[in-house]
Amino acid sequence: MKQFRALFLLLVTVAMVASACGDSEDTTPETVVVTVQVPGDTVQVPGDTVTKIEERIVPGETITFWSTETNPERLAITQGIIDKFTAETSVNVTLVATAEDQLPELMITNAASGTLPDVVFHPIDFTIGWAANGLLDTNASQEVVNELGADTFSAGALDLGTYEGNVAAVPSDGWGQLLIYRKDLFDAAGLDKPDTFAKIEAAAAELHDPGNNFFGITASTDGGAVFTQQTFEHFALANGCELIDDGGTVTLDSANCVEAIEFYTNMMENYSPGGVQDVVTTRATYFAGQAAMIVWSPFILDEMAGLRDSAFPSCAECTADPAFLAKNSDFVPSFAGPSGAPAQYGQVSLMGITTGADTGNAQAFVKYWLSEGYLDWLSTSPEGKFPLRKGNADNATAYVEGWQSLSTGVDRQAQLTDFYPEDIISALVAGTDGFSRWGFTQGAGELVAAVYTSLPVPRVIRDVLDGALDAAGAAAEAQAAAEEEQLLLQD
Repeated sequence: MKQFRALFLLLVTVAMVASACGDSEDTTPETVVVTVQVPGDTVQVPGDTVTKIEERIVPGETITFWSTETNPERLAITQGIIDKFTAETSVNVTLVATAEDQLPELMITNAASGTLPDVVFHPIDFTIGWAANGLLDTNASQEVVNELGADTFSAGALDLGTYEGNVAAVPSDGWGQLLIYRKDLFDAAGLDKPDTFAKIEAAAAELHDPGNNFFGITASTDGGAVFTQQTFEHFALANGCELIDDGGTVTLDSANCVEAIEFYTNMMENYSPGGVQDVVTTRATYFAGQAAMIVWSPFILDEMAGLRDSAFPSCAECTADPAFLAKNSDFVPSFAGPSGAPAQYGQVSLMGITTGADTGNAQAFVKYWLSEGYLDWLSTSPEGKFPLRKGNADNATAYVEGWQSLSTGVDRQAQLTDFYPEDIISALVAGTDGFSRWGFTQGAGELVAAVYTSLPVPRVIRDVLDGALDAAGAAAEAQAAAEEEQLLLQD
């Protein structure tokens, strides 16, 4: 019990509210409500990061669940799922909210002390590295997938999370990055759907009109932002530019990568608003009706429909119809460069069962999460939590159908299908089968995490735009930085 108390105090001390992917402009910290189930013990919590500790003295078996979803509303829904699971199985679950950026250190620290949680909800960024370091029970996760049916999961999500032949953690939900474009303007100009580099550039050049404060495209150019990494990586993957090859060699100085950097920086320099663009300014430009295209996560979908006051469309037509942009935009999940094949950047969240866990009860909880509790979980943010388990043995599309009926929004609630055609929504979910990312399929999850921490790629993109480097020089600098990170990981 002393070990449990020390673990709990450490986790709560660092707990904070992390914004959802695509909402990173919300930087004001909120307090966290953590519900704790403590069999026969009392916990004293220092600091002011926790608003309320609800102690429940409960009999029977208990497992511990860490979740990076620290928003109070999402915690409440999570606790509701846990309560139903406990009522059905008599297995208690201790819910602990942890900050996502603290997870790597927490996992290592608690592995050393033998106090890892039984189950951890986490992003794909950490999965392969944890598996390689023996922190995840990949056999246990593979058994869950086998029992639920591998064919019921997104193939792309399973591929990204596979390590040495086993699924390292069980896919829960995810989102795929989108190129969004003004279909009304494209149709009026007779432009093709922008699903290749050539078509993207042709459309940007045709519609770019900076004299009237209208731009061909807006996308992130902030040299210190993960959002820039995510956005550029989408273009890089589309052109066959990879972080590392199957042999473990960093390949950021390849011809494909030079070509991708050259295309991206050319688009941002010649057809985008000037200055540094980020998650806030890109959305603001598109919402003001001042851009023909934007690259963003699907977390923009409810906002584009006018369901969130703090990110409300402001285009001229939006005054009469706040959902004007939603009704007049279309989506390109995957596009291709001249040296690549269609690709879509995807972010996946998973349920990991740790080594040393109460395996049977942990597996039971994960299976419940992905079945009876699944739609409750997806309801926390349907526009950014696409179901990575699409159905079950009785209905192959049960969870997709259920997800489509969920309401989304912040200040107002509606279904996505109230604004977007069902075929578009179905296509967005189908895109999860083809999710791509740098490094994971090559088993280089640790290097991915390092590159996402030091952000050499966004930095060199910014340097090109500032005139300090050309594309070849940028690729060479990114290569050197990634190789240095790789050496540090090997020490």
